[in-house]
Amino acid sequence: MSEESKTGFINYLQEFSIPLLFGVAAAMLWANLDYESYEHVIHWAPFGDLHVLGHHVTQHWIVNDVFMVLFFGIAAKEITESCLPGGSLNPVRKSINPLMATFGGVVGPVLVFFIGLSMIYGAPGDDMVTLRRGWGIPTATDIALAWLVARSVFGKGHPAIDFLLLLAVADDAVGLVIIAVFYGDPALPAQPQFLVLILVGMGICFAMRKMNVRSWVPYICVGGPLAWLGLAMAHLHPALALVFIVPILPGPRRDTGLFKEDDEIDRMGDLLAADLHMEHSPLHEFEHQLKLFVDMGLFFFAFNNAGVQLASIGPMTWLILGSLVIGKTVGVTLMGLIAMKMGFPLPERMGVAELAMAGFVAALGLTVALFVAGAAFTDPTLLGQAKMGALFSGFVGLIAIGIGRIFGFGKPQ
Repeated sequence: MSEESKTGFINYLQEFSIPLLFGVAAAMLWANLDYESYEHVIHWAPFGDLHVLGHHVTQHWIVNDVFMVLFFGIAAKEITESCLPGGSLNPVRKSINPLMATFGGVVGPVLVFFIGLSMIYGAPGDDMVTLRRGWGIPTATDIALAWLVARSVFGKGHPAIDFLLLLAVADDAVGLVIIAVFYGDPALPAQPQFLVLILVGMGICFAMRKMNVRSWVPYICVGGPLAWLGLAMAHLHPALALVFIVPILPGPRRDTGLFKEDDEIDRMGDLLAADLHMEHSPLHEFEHQLKLFVDMGLFFFAFNNAGVQLASIGPMTWLILGSLVIGKTVGVTLMGLIAMKMGFPLPERMGVAELAMAGFVAALGLTVALFVAGAAFTDPTLLGQAKMGALFSGFVGLIAIGIGRIFGFGKPQ
């Protein structure tokens, strides 16, 4: 295979989230054929009885508490760049409609979840405290899958894609906050005094930035572990460590665009790229050099978290799925319309139908929903049911593509 063919194949795997989807399929197949051996594999302890801050170092822990630091770090990079001049969050007025839609896309699923919870499980009881912890699962959107489906539904270059991407990125920013604040280990109460380590890490990174350190490695390798330790010792989820560090990395003067390919930047010309500090900015290089590793590594995240037996389907499954589909679609559409009434219009070529479709596609909660489910529930039955709801949300993409084909979304009017 030629070098060009290899590059094209790897780009194909990344663009269509193949490792993530393959990990889901492999986990589901293995768990339903031999659940005992599947559990043995994901809880394999490569370093024997080694413990870190009270946690047994298993494959599952390494993936969820260490590898996912990089995943959320890249999400933080996208949010950071969207705040730069030319980004989706700059200037502020340009982002009001999608940000209000984001608010609807978070509050809508939460309201649907609690309404559904009271309808399905009845009067409050001792179990209701545990059940209520699932409210954060349907709040976030899978950025990569939403982008992929939006391109298929609306066609390349349609403004609804950028609208949905901004919504997804902001959605996940809220999701990160929800995980940090509401999903610490209930058996280990928060010890916020250790969060000072995050401030120390950030301070060191600010100092390196002032010293014009032009490599992302020192920022991540010094600030990252300090932030990770601060969160872990404070009994908050350490996977969010780089969310505090990545925004400090020196970046371009303007947003290079969500999911912009490297060859698009190359075509802008070396002079322009150098002027904007795009070609070697630590923020850009951090994603450029790690994204392939993270995209491929999502296979292991999916494999470790998506192994749910089909027998696990239960009331929480439909509650999570319904909260995603109904809550996202209605919440995004309603708040987008309210923003229009307030004088903050939708982008050109976007009407109410496109707004509603964007809300529907935002119901793709897969990756982050699985992650939050693992933080929300420890009971195996509830965890399995919740994960099935998150997995079923993947079918939203297929339905959205079908609706798009039937009704001609993205075609010139």
